[in-house]
Amino acid sequence: MVASDKTRAFIPLAIAVLTVSDTRSAEDDRSGDTLVTRLQDAGHALAARAIVPDEVAAIRGQVEAWSQDPAVDVVITTGGTGFTGRDVTPEAIEPLFEKRMDGFSAVFHRISYDKIGTSTLQSRATAGVANATYIFVLPGSPGACRDAWDGILAAQLDYRHRPCNFVEIMPRLDEHLRRGASITV
Repeated sequence: MVASDKTRAFIPLAIAVLTVSDTRSAEDDRSGDTLVTRLQDAGHALAARAIVPDEVAAIRGQVEAWSQDPAVDVVITTGGTGFTGRDVTPEAIEPLFEKRMDGFSAVFHRISYDKIGTSTLQSRATAGVANATYIFVLPGSPGACRDAWDGILAAQLDYRHRPCNFVEIMPRLDEHLRRGASITV
């Protein structure tokens, strides 16, 4: 049963927001604004915010830098998940993943299907972990950002969410790095 354990204290996270777009600026970045408002309203801190063009090197460079910054717990990107020639966000970020979060895409599409039907197929939303940092790759529409935050991230980034959440396992995300062990299958 899904519930919130009010006996646990809320733990604010430091979340960086990256907008991927050739056309957006700080003045008209509605998707980035949607994410920033929601994360701050939930009690989290905005660690950083940037806008980069739809270019693999720019996207990967910014996400990798934030994932290596101990002051950033989570990176959320918006934009560049479609199928046009300029939509390269998954290609830029997925090589950084040490672990993929396939369930995120599945749940995102389930939520999105209820809102936009089969048009959800036009998104390549994805998520994973790199450098002990959660990374969520969202479409560039404010509606998709709302759906992902309200339907998935608000709960999973809240330590009080039961039966489990991403926050409670954060201290263990880098166990393989701290021990210097390699992962074998």
